[in-house]
Amino acid sequence: MTTKRLPAIFVSHGSPTLPLEQSPAVDFLRGLGGTLGKPEAILIVSAHWDTARPAVSAAKVPETIYDFYGFPRALYQLRYPAPGAPQLAERVAWLLGKNGLETDIDPERGFDHGAWTPLFHMYPEADVPATQLSIQWPEGPAHHVRLGEALRPLREEGVLIFASGGATHNLRELSWQRGNPVPQPWTAEFNEWLADALLARRIDDLVAYRDKAPFAVRNHPTDEHLIPLFVALGAGDPDGATQRLHSSIASGVISMDAYRFD
Repeated sequence: MTTKRLPAIFVSHGSPTLPLEQSPAVDFLRGLGGTLGKPEAILIVSAHWDTARPAVSAAKVPETIYDFYGFPRALYQLRYPAPGAPQLAERVAWLLGKNGLETDIDPERGFDHGAWTPLFHMYPEADVPATQLSIQWPEGPAHHVRLGEALRPLREEGVLIFASGGATHNLRELSWQRGNPVPQPWTAEFNEWLADALLARRIDDLVAYRDKAPFAVRNHPTDEHLIPLFVALGAGDPDGATQRLHSSIASGVISMDAYRFD
């Protein structure tokens, strides 16, 4: 375990089949855990848990949630049996409450696929205590930057703030071609705008990305998969460095980009 100051991380988790895949994104995730070291605990912010107001899980033994259907049977046989982190859940609720964000504590919530599929590769021994914090995607990006700012002290406490979503997410335009299709121009252009804005920390542009970014709505018909990014962004220091840790595009339209916020 490590108690050094940790970054906040955003990863794109892609398809639920991520644990069964071989890809550049999988290779990246397999190396990421070693690069970061083993934290004291992980706070996961997944695109797949949305509530009216913030909620955090205090489950001691979180279940592996299969919140998808129609995938290979082998996927449903996998488990991610990491222990829960109820003390961290209490700390999260306190920090958010201190900053005017009333937070519910859910005694049972497990790990949805936005949480466990990337952690399956990052920490395959499933021995790091973890909990999830919900998003409130109708509240928009600025609200989630504020969430991240409130959670920033956790980085000093050995907690990895781990946001999981998608740098792009338009399933209606997926290309199921064999092989690795060329990225669509409208996906690539948005992806690079996002990278430039993040690396330059153009917070106002990012919060208003649906008006500012090229092809924003085409890449995010709804923006719940980008929302976790704003939590990680807020958890980084105002004058801290941002790194683009990985960039690849799956099926022509699904960005698997990942970022680090120090």
